[in-house]
Amino acid sequence: MSDKNLARYKYIFDEILRMTDDGFIVVDQKGIVTDINDQYCHFLGKKKEDIIGYNIKKNISNSKMLDIIQKNYSEELALHKFENGETKESDDSFLLVSRSCVYDEAHDIVAGVAQVKFRLQTLDSAKRLMNEYAELEFYKEAYQQNTSQKKYCFQNIIGSNIEFVEKKKAATKAAKTDFSILLTGETGTGKEVFAQAIHNASHRANKPMVSINCAAIPANLLESELFGYEEGAFTGAKKGGKKGKFLMANSGTVFLDEIGDMPLNMQAKILRVLQEKEIEPVGGLGPIPVDVRVISATRKNLNEMIENGEFREDLYYRINVINIDMLPLRTRKTDILELANYFLKELNKEYNKTIALSKDVKRCFTGYAWPGNIRELDNVIKAAYAICDGFFIALCDLPSKMVSRHKIEECISVNKKLPDLVGEYEKDIIIDTLKKNGGNCELCSSELGIHISALYKKIKKYNIRYKSSKLTIE
Repeated sequence: MSDKNLARYKYIFDEILRMTDDGFIVVDQKGIVTDINDQYCHFLGKKKEDIIGYNIKKNISNSKMLDIIQKNYSEELALHKFENGETKESDDSFLLVSRSCVYDEAHDIVAGVAQVKFRLQTLDSAKRLMNEYAELEFYKEAYQQNTSQKKYCFQNIIGSNIEFVEKKKAATKAAKTDFSILLTGETGTGKEVFAQAIHNASHRANKPMVSINCAAIPANLLESELFGYEEGAFTGAKKGGKKGKFLMANSGTVFLDEIGDMPLNMQAKILRVLQEKEIEPVGGLGPIPVDVRVISATRKNLNEMIENGEFREDLYYRINVINIDMLPLRTRKTDILELANYFLKELNKEYNKTIALSKDVKRCFTGYAWPGNIRELDNVIKAAYAICDGFFIALCDLPSKMVSRHKIEECISVNKKLPDLVGEYEKDIIIDTLKKNGGNCELCSSELGIHISALYKKIKKYNIRYKSSKLTIE
């Protein structure tokens, strides 16, 4: 290699040693130091001219470099303790050191090199990596939440009921503002779907929407979930701390579901966020500004809670700038079958089937009160789909409480007598119990509290045919 190339590589080598945070030292076959970078000199508290040209043991008395060269082996991240007086910082007496031999083209040892990771720099690098990892996880979670919500928009929310259509129009207009919105109504009426549609119709649609169920998180953890915490804020806190939901949703939307279940002390802190537009993490040194749009939802009567001292009146007026009261499904009769067919279509697409609703089931659905609203309808469809044997979901595939009520109403409409109504109800209970116990009459009679012979008589009376091996009722 020419002298010019040697000089060129020397410049490159020197620049690498300058850029690194680690310490590097090079020795020849006899242990004489031939090179050392400034970081290592600073750590040892000595000048280069006091180290280069001298045996390594002069400045590092327990160095293993000579042993590495003589016995021809290497070490990675070995723990090395400097002897007293060899470093100017006693806290850094323990270091991680990697040592290795350097070979020429003939594989003869020409030098030994050691890389030292200083404790303070290593901890600082680890902390930076932890922070970067926390940032990555934060954006990953926010991205996943955001992409999962893109499908919810007002155009594809099912329902043609006139009053429901007006609710959608009102929510669409509200989405164009930054005002706080309160969604009220019974459980299962689609409050979260509306909240996501509002976010996706707003100018914040490309930013995260972060949802939190105030009823599902223990009161003692709610503050750290909403506002985050700093490292060491409490026992069990993650290294590097954790970003709260409000910071995750910065520039986007926070959805506070079941806000009526939020403890009073947390209500005061939420009020402060809405007023001051800043949050303070648990164990933090000061407030952090945030820009979020808050959408809240509750199934509870907040006015009654205010009267009972269970909800802050000042917070109520902050979150209730715009109120949208969701309609229960029983008031949207024309939408019931539309929703049912949508859920069925999605299941058919997923499982590659062509199952439909029978006429009896359609009549049953439109006549049922649906106390659990849309969520109950979805669950009933899924349960019936799972046990349906043919191409149509039949009455026998539905929960007995629905079928019994439906049959009672039909019997009343054709002036059936009380014994007939009781008989219909009893038959449904027996069929439901046989299904539940896989056609096992012994288990069925035990659960119903009647003798097995009485059960057989009732099965014969009501002409109930069952096949226990196939778990089906004919």
